Amino acid sequence: MSSVQSVDRSPGPAAEEVAAGAEGVAPERRSRAALWLPVATLIIGLALTVTLSLVSQSQYTNSEKRLLALRVRDASLLVTAALPSVQTSLASVAELADATNGNLSRVDQFASALVGAPASGKQFVSLSLWKSADPAAGPVAVLGQTPRLASAPARAAALFASAMHRNTVGVTSFLTSQPPGLGYAYSAPRVPGGYVAYAETALPANRRSKLQTSNAFANLDYAIYFGASQRPQDLLVTNLSHFPAPSPSHAETVPFGDGALTLLMSSRVSLAGSLPHDLPWLIGIIGVLLSVAAALLTWRLTERRRSAEELAGRLEVTASENRRLYGEQRSIAQTLQHAMLPDVLPEIPGMLASARYEAGEQGVDIGGDWYDVIDLDGRRLLLVVGDVSGRGLKAASTMASLRYAIRAYAAESDPPDRILTKLSHLFSISDTGQLATVLCAQLDIAAREITVTSAGHLPPLLLSNGSGRYVEVEAGLPIGVEAGSTYTATTIAAPMAATFLAYTDGLVELRGESLDQGLERLRAAAAGDHSELPDLLGRLVTELPHGPSEDDIAIVGVRWTS
Repeated sequence: MSSVQSVDRSPGPAAEEVAAGAEGVAPERRSRAALWLPVATLIIGLALTVTLSLVSQSQYTNSEKRLLALRVRDASLLVTAALPSVQTSLASVAELADATNGNLSRVDQFASALVGAPASGKQFVSLSLWKSADPAAGPVAVLGQTPRLASAPARAAALFASAMHRNTVGVTSFLTSQPPGLGYAYSAPRVPGGYVAYAETALPANRRSKLQTSNAFANLDYAIYFGASQRPQDLLVTNLSHFPAPSPSHAETVPFGDGALTLLMSSRVSLAGSLPHDLPWLIGIIGVLLSVAAALLTWRLTERRRSAEELAGRLEVTASENRRLYGEQRSIAQTLQHAMLPDVLPEIPGMLASARYEAGEQGVDIGGDWYDVIDLDGRRLLLVVGDVSGRGLKAASTMASLRYAIRAYAAESDPPDRILTKLSHLFSISDTGQLATVLCAQLDIAAREITVTSAGHLPPLLLSNGSGRYVEVEAGLPIGVEAGSTYTATTIAAPMAATFLAYTDGLVELRGESLDQGLERLRAAAAGDHSELPDLLGRLVTELPHGPSEDDIAIVGVRWTS
């Protein structure tokens, strides 16, 4: 009588602890945990946004300064380019005076084209000749307005001495008087006691002058100072309405005759373009939006994670129960599987039989692999190995039907080829949806003969004297493929102490490798093992690499003991 074992379906201690842990977290703690990560994300995002905006602004400012410095340098070249024309005019007058020994009519005739009122557009408002040896005596000839230098003999002497010593145009300023202006002095070199040509130009009374809109520097504000400083009293001309100049600005001091001019400029427009100008703001706006979006997304993900953790806690309870039930079902399946296989193999003098079955690791379904060893008459054995396609109760049912049908045909003393032929009439894939490969081998112990018939099964392995070979068997169609299939038997002689092995494909098949490689691996491992038959089968099953973990393995062997 079979007993019924009660099954405890309540969750185990581990599952209860998980459930308790999932429900025992304080709501306040979970709420704080859900808030700090979004807040941290927002703070980090805003910090990165501010950093990127400041870096972008700094790069833009530096770029503007570099571009402005280039524009100032270009403008400085234009300012200093005005001096050669002044020097050329004064040099012509001074040399003409020296060449004509002070013929003033000749000088006036030449210089009249250079002098005029400020509104006339002429180069100078005053042009005069001076004796270089006696500047205190004043000008010897004047064209245009009376030079303001005439009222300052000491200043005139210093200016002329500087011009003659440096062999360049001497420049002086009249910025405190009205109208303001500049004075230029030039003396022909290597002419002792010669003449000095002196000219004055007028500046705007309010020092203001706008650039034309067509000018290349129309979008720039500028200020030109006499000398190297930027003092208000040294301002020559500007278009700025108030000081200091807006940032960014750049100043450059350039030589101008025996003195210097300082040019200051700032830009009213972005020299680098509108995109670099607006980029810090764009980064700031987009960064704030992305930071807020990231914080909201983080908060949402945190909430989902918290919900998932709660769900995981509940699922862990279910999973723990499922694992327990799975273990029970797998144990039941394995017990049922082994119940369909022979418990004890027959014992015949002169012959030792052994078998090994290894269920696949995955799933709880019953497989379709089986083996059987049948004692026919005390001197002959029928060895059977088969593999039904698929898994589950349907495969197990087909396997059981085949096994018992083979036993029935064997009881009628049918040879292996006749047994498989009858099976092909009994089963059809159109009825069961399954097919089976079967290997039947009849072993005559005394005569040492093996008669083998195969229905699409792998060839058996014959071992003897440390070597092994596969028995060449004509493989017919698997059972169920075609009703009424016929099969051919192959009879071979067994050497002394021979071992005959039959197996299923789970022992030799590996993904990504040909079947021939698996068969050769089995042959080499079996031929080199001289241990007892049960140990040999155990090592082959446990030590050889196998195919997919869901594949079952069945192997059965017989060995002549003499």
